[in-house]
Amino acid sequence: MIGIPLGWVYSNFGEWVLHRSVLHGLGKNRKSFWSFHWHEHHQKSRRHDMVDDQYMRSLWSWSAQTKELMGLAVLALAHAPLLPVAPFFVGTVWACAANYYFVHRRAHLDPKWAREHLPWHYDHHMGKDQNANWCVTHPFFDLVMGTRREFLNVQPPASKQPAPVEQPVPAPVEARKRAAAASGLR
Repeated sequence: MIGIPLGWVYSNFGEWVLHRSVLHGLGKNRKSFWSFHWHEHHQKSRRHDMVDDQYMRSLWSWSAQTKELMGLAVLALAHAPLLPVAPFFVGTVWACAANYYFVHRRAHLDPKWAREHLPWHYDHHMGKDQNANWCVTHPFFDLVMGTRREFLNVQPPASKQPAPVEQPVPAPVEARKRAAAASGLR
């Protein structure tokens, strides 16, 4: 049973390391397989208020979404040999990989949900420093490693605080398209 908490900590550390070193490190090189993360996913998310429409595509198309799934599948298969000796650990790693995909996908299809439930990931994409907040599902290792940067809820000093203004949360891309079509705008 110790495999469950160990698998969770290991998976969260894996998110932190892979996101920082592979997806941002190697991913900034346009010739790298991992470049989809920085050059497609981050740019789409930044331009469209956190929404990445690639998560609306079919899983049978070659896109950032399918590359992400392929990477997660390879990681899952790499841990399969440990299944006979550490079934709870491997099961937890597999569950964390599935959770990562579904949570990450939802965050980029529903920005309002992401702001409320994953503010550290929302900050990663929409904050002023996209080279912080490496964890997606839980900020544990960002807190441990000192890489959690809060931008979403940061308030200026009391003397410089403006009057509160209600900010509307942008609707996902498809809802915006429907609204534009209904109003006759394109």
